[in-house]
Amino acid sequence: MKNPLLKTGLLLLGVAALGFTARAQTTPAATTETWTKKKAEKWFKSRVWANGLKLNVQESIDKVEFAKQYNANKAVWDKAFAYFRDTNLDQLTPGKYPVDGDNVTAAVTENPTKDYDKTNWESHRKFIDMQYVVQGAEKIGVVPIDKATVTKPYDETRDVANYSAEGTLYEAKPGTIYVFFPSDVHRPNIKADGFDKDKKLVLKVRVASTGS
Repeated sequence: MKNPLLKTGLLLLGVAALGFTARAQTTPAATTETWTKKKAEKWFKSRVWANGLKLNVQESIDKVEFAKQYNANKAVWDKAFAYFRDTNLDQLTPGKYPVDGDNVTAAVTENPTKDYDKTNWESHRKFIDMQYVVQGAEKIGVVPIDKATVTKPYDETRDVANYSAEGTLYEAKPGTIYVFFPSDVHRPNIKADGFDKDKKLVLKVRVASTGS
């Protein structure tokens, strides 16, 4: 090819095309994947997300949202589940622990649980709650956000809003992790029969944009 300008132009076009192809190949599948209830249920039961973790995730979890969040932010979720898997939770003392920078943090509490009317319905926007009772027991309520009425508007600094609602109560005991997404209004720390206190681990996982 004798025209150097034409040759340079074609070379630049080729480089640009290669760059586009590379970007297309590295785009996370989660940005285009569609999760139906049936597909998410199958994925959840496969436990591919657990990576050897023996603990269960409570069946009431929003499985479609779980699939979306996990696959949009797999490395972060893998670190969260690895923390549950690889840490001696019984030996953790109360306090806060780093797990993955600002993406995942852990907090351990060992406090008396409360009568129902001393607890509050709440939700979060920036972080997903992974709540796990290490010792003892408590009841935790959950209700979809569209069935709750705001009583205290969202506080961005504290990442919390409060509600009035009528929801389902579960008894949380060792062995099962409860996961609450921004659409899940929840009410933790309620006294369970036969237990006045519990030791609890809460992991905060940053919410990922799932394009939906």
